Amino acid sequence: MQLNFCSFASGSSGNCYMVRYGDTALLIDAGISGKRIFEGLERTGTPLEMVEAVLVTHEHIDHVKSLPILTKKVPNIKAYANEKTWKSIERNVAEEKKAFFTTGEDFYIGEIMVRPFAISHDAAEPVGFSLYADNRQISVLTDSGCVTDAIFAEIMDADLLVLEANHEVEVLQMCSYPYQTKRRILGDRGHLSNVTAGNCICKLIEAKDKARRILLGHLSHQNNEPELAKMTIGNILQEEDIYLGDRLKMDVILRDRISPVYVV
Repeated sequence: MQLNFCSFASGSSGNCYMVRYGDTALLIDAGISGKRIFEGLERTGTPLEMVEAVLVTHEHIDHVKSLPILTKKVPNIKAYANEKTWKSIERNVAEEKKAFFTTGEDFYIGEIMVRPFAISHDAAEPVGFSLYADNRQISVLTDSGCVTDAIFAEIMDADLLVLEANHEVEVLQMCSYPYQTKRRILGDRGHLSNVTAGNCICKLIEAKDKARRILLGHLSHQNNEPELAKMTIGNILQEEDIYLGDRLKMDVILRDRISPVYVV
């Protein structure tokens, strides 16, 4: 069976991803309109009845906006979050549709194993996710101000990695955001920059020689551009004699466009 990944939206204005394996589909975050999520499911040929879960990384609105409509309209779905995140979500979700996980403990959605891992962000208890099926791994790391050794260990073996490339530091520093907002984004509990993402990819290549696909995600609408992210990160890779090709593929997933379906 194929392990598939598709981004319905990735960016500071809303996030939602789909992972599908066999007859099981799940979503990661629901930060865009229900209409766009249902369009994504239809375009990928994913029946509503197949969607069993929406996994929540943290409580910010660009990740939970459509939890109420999903849990009402999708018949078999449950929304999964840790206890601190549920206490911080200001959206109305029926109790029978809520499910709880413990950060760091594996659980299953159908035949997909889910591992939530702690990340560094200004939220109650934010997590990234790794998903496993048939000896393949998809990991999602966004909304983290840094890549700690523990986070790196979680993503090191990923065959497909969604990696935040939120901003270009110089552009952010010159933008119209208030000073405190800039400090928050640049801090260890903020967001990963293009440079940090590039350095992380170099470290991944050095740590383990394997085929990987990197999807740069959660780009800031105001402080980044897809071509700028690719250029900055590409330059960092080339300085370390790392080149894109069969062993390393890199794409950008966008805030306003459904991505291709990637087969892992």
